[in-house]
Amino acid sequence: MSASSTPGLSRLKKTHKASIAGVAALGAAALAFSLVPGEASAEAEPQTISAAPVAWSSAADSAQAKAVHLSIKQQHVGADKQAKDFAAKVKAAEAKADVKAKADARAKAKASAQAKVKAEAKARADERAAASRAAARKPVYANNLDGWIRQSLDIMKSKGIPGSYDGLHRNIMRESTGNPNASNGWDINAQNGTPSIGLLQVIQPTFDAFHVEGTSTNIADPVANITAAANYAADKYGSIDNVNGAY
Repeated sequence: MSASSTPGLSRLKKTHKASIAGVAALGAAALAFSLVPGEASAEAEPQTISAAPVAWSSAADSAQAKAVHLSIKQQHVGADKQAKDFAAKVKAAEAKADVKAKADARAKAKASAQAKVKAEAKARADERAAASRAAARKPVYANNLDGWIRQSLDIMKSKGIPGSYDGLHRNIMRESTGNPNASNGWDINAQNGTPSIGLLQVIQPTFDAFHVEGTSTNIADPVANITAAANYAADKYGSIDNVNGAY
């Protein structure tokens, strides 16, 4: 049919044509969908959803697009803010945890240092107490023949040198009558330039060879003289107890 056979069609404005096109499109879309009622069985007839014709214009389309764009933009802004807020909270929590960890480390180091100081103080106190107990147990020897013999016996025992109080006393009385300054200036040793000296009449070479560590290096010292002589007698006779005459 030509345009001339349909009077008035050519006089439709562009907006009218757009409206008619929109109605046609919505009608076609409505025919494509059906809804099955919730309570109906599978065999129930589908119900057609129809939409009322709406006028669609390029101006309306532009407003809707702007509204959608604005909504999306607002959602992005909100999401960015939430992400930043969450990141800030995480950072704050990490900073707080770091501060706590450092505080715990300092407290632990301080406690360790205090424990070390306390342990060292206790060790020093224990050493002083031990020294005090040792000093209390250390015997006090009289400065006479009995005291010299007893002190010599304790040293001999600690060094593994045999001998008894009786063996020492007997030989001392025979050799010097208990005089620590006794010196023999007439025997063969004296004639050779090495007189016998002290409680057990020891010559210097013998004293030097059998000197007992921890005693005086003075040959006339009573305790040093006794222990050196007992050490020599143990080497030559097995013990000072076995010596019953000049040796």
